[in-house]
Amino acid sequence: MAMKIRLARGGSKKRPHYSIVAADSRYARDGRFIEKLGTYDPLLPKDNENRVKMDVERVKYWLGEGAQATDRVARFLESAGVTEKKTRNNPKQGEPGKAAVARAKERAEKAAAAEAPAE
Repeated sequence: MAMKIRLARGGSKKRPHYSIVAADSRYARDGRFIEKLGTYDPLLPKDNENRVKMDVERVKYWLGEGAQATDRVARFLESAGVTEKKTRNNPKQGEPGKAAVARAKERAEKAAAAEAPAE
């Protein structure tokens, strides 16, 4: 059984509230789960201690049983000191998109054209 520690969404429209759950990866996101491990309320300020609550002992148990934490839950675990911080590599994050590259190229061509007759 492929276990995951992940978020299950609750709450109403535009008012999200998440439960941190241990579930089989084949189950639906908001469907069946094995155990509820905590809660996450993204509407609270980042410095509020009630934003992320979790039972650290049970999380450690599930990690010991081979459960894999999703990216968002892994970040929560890193900030709680349960797991070591990983370096993430997203080389495309700082690159401009196709439209921005095209606009920059057009601006450079216009600037070059404007300078040429002035000489």
